[in-house]
Formats: sequence, structure tokens, C-alpha cells
Amino acid sequence: MTSNATRVLVLNSGSSSLKYQLLDMADGARLAAGLVERIGEETSRLAHTPLASGGDKRERTGPIADHDAALQAVAEELAADGLGLDSPELAAIGHRVVHGGSEFTAPTLITDEVVAEIERLIPVAPLHNPANITGIRTATHLRPDLPQVAVFDTAFHTTMPESAARYAIDTETADAHMIRRYGFHGTSHAYVSRETAKLLGKAPEEVNVIVLHLGNGASASAVKGGRCVDTSMGLTPLEGLVMGTRSGDLDPAVLLHLSRNAGMSVDEIDSLLNKKSGLIGLCGDNDMREIRRRIDEGDERAALAFDIYVHRLKKYIGAYYAVLGKVDAVAFTAGVGENAAPVREAAVAGLEELGLVVDAGLNEIRSGEPRLISPEYARVAVAVVPTDEELEIATQTYALVSS
Repeated sequence: MTSNATRVLVLNSGSSSLKYQLLDMADGARLAAGLVERIGEETSRLAHTPLASGGDKRERTGPIADHDAALQAVAEELAADGLGLDSPELAAIGHRVVHGGSEFTAPTLITDEVVAEIERLIPVAPLHNPANITGIRTATHLRPDLPQVAVFDTAFHTTMPESAARYAIDTETADAHMIRRYGFHGTSHAYVSRETAKLLGKAPEEVNVIVLHLGNGASASAVKGGRCVDTSMGLTPLEGLVMGTRSGDLDPAVLLHLSRNAGMSVDEIDSLLNKKSGLIGLCGDNDMREIRRRIDEGDERAALAFDIYVHRLKKYIGAYYAVLGKVDAVAFTAGVGENAAPVREAAVAGLEELGLVVDAGLNEIRSGEPRLISPEYARVAVAVVPTDEELEIATQTYALVSS
């Protein structure tokens, strides 16, 4: 890598989409960002924003056959801004990979062996890992000379003790089928826990933080001295909090009951729990803004959905308080966590004895900056910390290739 190579391209490959950001790690500046969606369809769309020049967003529509064609189109858009992928300033490409199992505990230089291991994990991440592999192969084909780095959603959670990571089922069966709690949203939890420590004026090793990543997918983590010791998602992203369309925690016998008494197939149950449950299953909406609007109009179904959402959230705050023993901060992040003041207020209401209090005025302030929303006298800080998974992936990628 040349000394002036400080740019990192971050890729997040979905089954029919490709999100990207180009960052300069010399100063953390975002140079460009965009999304290719509906790959493989006649109605493919690429939306590209040249952030470095402050130019207007550009769009192109029309068929984009596959991820190779999508990344080639992205390369053309970047080149039009003088940011071509053939630039000697490009240090590496960082790939978001959802599932790294127990094997990958840190950002990893991609080799054939690493790709083979990501493929081996497909049974525990059938929707995500194949798409991530496609993105890796596409980028490697385009720039075979460039370091490619995998940053795993699960890596931050590999520090969980076995007492938190193991399910209480037959050990041999669990090991044979890779059944354990892996956790997800790890790049977000890593970034937010570190930024929360910074907000408190301390090093990550000095603080215990409960991180609440609340988006359409939602997860909580208990971070002790910079290391994750528990998290709400498990073998898959289905476990834990109530989410936009996912059920979260559920008596496993519900699945048996649905199979035996409702005659539902495995695929039907899978669809029910992942796509038709959570907030959308409870009230028909998974947008917290719409749910709050309906509550304000007296909609009882929306109010119940909100109460169930908050009840589960509050249980996890209490549980992770017990796991950590001492808590310095609770940090809200992601779409709902950063923007829904009523969720934050309700989540800590009644927890004053635990030192958790929200200042109503501070809580209502809208800002894109990390901030405290608890009064100065509160024993435990309550914070809103905007997440930045792309920056985290770029930071980890650049640290690896420049070391």
C-alpha cells in the first residue's frame, strides 16, 4: 500500500442490492455514497451522491444484470467524480459480512480460505452470507490487486462468555449444527459503545454501557469495559427485542404448536416470525412514526403494540443492568433509537431507582450529534449516539491494511 493510499470503499451486498460509501481515512471524510437496487431486474436503479464535491445526487435506471455489472456501474459513477477505483489513493475495500460464526473475531483479510469459511456458515445465515460472498467475488474480480477485508456483524459479540453464548440444549447436537448465540449489529454496537465512552470523557475500558440499537431490526448489548458480554440476538437476528416485522423472544413451543395444530410448514412459520410479526403483526404498521400518530388519535391497537415493544425493551435494560452489575450509560441508536423521543422516555420510565432518568427537554431535541438526554444529577447517563456502521467498517479495514 502506498503512503498516500488512505481511501476505503465500503460495500454492503444484499441479494439484489449494493450499498456503498467511499471514505478518506486521513480525515474520515465521506467522498461518495450510493445504492444500487433491484439488481437483476429490468427496473434496476442506481442512486449516487458525490459528497466530496457537494454535487447533486445522480440516478440511472434500467437493467443491471448482476453484481458485477452493479459494481462496474458504481465504478463509472465514482470515476466521473475523479474518484475512480483505479486510483492509487484507494487503500482497500471493506465488506460487511453478516455472519462470521465463532471463527472470525476481528476484521480479516479475504483469501480463498476465508471465503470458503463464510460459505460454510451459510446454513446459519442463508439470506445474507451468499449475497456477501457475491459482493466479495465481484470486487475481487474488479480489483484483484487490492486488499479486500471482511468486517463481520458477529465479531464484536465473540467476547461473550460461554455462559451467555450457549443455549441449554444437548451439547453434541448444538456443536454439530453450530447452534449458539452469535449476535448481530456488532459493528454498530462496537462504534456506539466506544462513542458513548468518548461522550463521557472516558476510555472504553473504563465504562459499562447498555447499547440499544433500535431500527426495523433491533438489538441490545451489554458492553463491559469495551467488550460485549451479552447481546439480545442469537443464532439468527430473530431473537430478542420486538422489532418491525420480527417477533423477538418467543416460547419455542409456539413453533411446535403452529406445526401440530395449525398445520403450518417450516417455511410458513419462518415467514410468520420474520416478516409478519413484531410491530407489523401487532398493529399492521412497522413505522414508529405512524404508530405514534395512531396512538395520538386514540388507536388502541397501536397503543398496545407500543406498550409491548417498550415492555420488552425495559426487560432487557433491567437484565443487562444485572449482568453488568454497574452501568455508566444507556445509549440509544439507529432509526428509532435516535429519533423516537417517546420510546426513549418510556423505556426508562420507572427506573429511577436504578439511576435512570431522562430530561424531557433534552430528550425532545433533534440532533445528528452524540448527546446526553439525562439530567446532570442522574447516576447513569442516558445518551443518544447516532450509529455509523460504514465509518466503523472503514476504520477497521484501514487499521488492518495499514498496520
